[in-house]
Amino acid sequence: MTYRAGIIGTGGIAGMGILGMHDESEIGRSKIEASHAGGYHATDGIELVAVADVDEDTLERFGEAWEIPPDRRYLGHEAMLETEDLDVVSVCTPSFLHHEHVIDAARSPASPDLIWCEKPIASQVSAAMEMVAVCEETDTELLVNHSFRFTEKLRRLRTLIQDEDILGEVRSVSTQFRMELLRNSTHLLDTLVYLLDARAATVSGYITGENEAVETLEAGQQVDDAGGGGFVVMDDGTFVTIDCTLPRAISSMALTFVGTKGKLYTNNDDGEWRYWRLVDGEHVEEPLPGIEGAWTWEDDYQRAFAAAAGHVVDVLEGEAENASSGREATRSLEIIVGLYLSHHTGGQVEIPMARPLRDVTVTSW
Repeated sequence: MTYRAGIIGTGGIAGMGILGMHDESEIGRSKIEASHAGGYHATDGIELVAVADVDEDTLERFGEAWEIPPDRRYLGHEAMLETEDLDVVSVCTPSFLHHEHVIDAARSPASPDLIWCEKPIASQVSAAMEMVAVCEETDTELLVNHSFRFTEKLRRLRTLIQDEDILGEVRSVSTQFRMELLRNSTHLLDTLVYLLDARAATVSGYITGENEAVETLEAGQQVDDAGGGGFVVMDDGTFVTIDCTLPRAISSMALTFVGTKGKLYTNNDDGEWRYWRLVDGEHVEEPLPGIEGAWTWEDDYQRAFAAAAGHVVDVLEGEAENASSGREATRSLEIIVGLYLSHHTGGQVEIPMARPLRDVTVTSW
């Protein structure tokens, strides 16, 4: 069986490229494989058959690049969802539109079995919670594209930490990544909650107000999304420091875990992962069992979209559990919103948030 997929939003992450991630000469002109469309193209058993956008020029440019027939290029997502019978819908619109588009897709005549939503899941916690609830109500899998979860090395690292207990009880984690919190840092925070298999309990934050995307993405408007950081106490007691204040050019995606049985350092930008086992009070460096080399953007990230599309097929076939559910994705969003709330109120934020706090919106693209 070949599953039928449609995409809402035909911009960068859908398949046309993003400044800072892809070769500028190719952006908007050719197929970009590290994308939703690229994932479908690389995967047997699933085919991209329809696309939708409110911008006619963007829609036509994508349709030509990815060879979508003109009668399957829809001006507006409502038309596609009314007309097409789809097994999968990708939501690749700006984050503030994810809520509307996921719910519309889940309740539409297209009746998809799975929605593959770009990260972050939403711009407010209450919106994310409603997306999860509606997808459960309509028996629709909601899979959020936190790409790292679909890479072999990170899945193996989680097994080492959670099942093989190489760190013992994790007591402390320090993290560093680039601004902005929603647009970029959601990757870091999702990696944190994924590897710890934990949820934030208390958040204390600081927001810089700086946003480099206005210049680098030539964005036409200012948004709330900015650099920031702070500390988080997880529900398992782990103390976490977060620094996502730096611009892309000088940042690293680095996490250091310290546990009762060992410590771990990962730096994805430099391709360096190191592990030390605690032996008689001394840390002894050892290879990470079952992991050859370190995670890199050029290799692992580039293959993550094909891996995610393959995972979509496995979920549809009933051969895998959803590895990046809406409930899981909400955990990183809670931390981000908590950092903003803490900064602007001068106090700590407890999670789960009280209902009025869940409605706070952090604007981004």
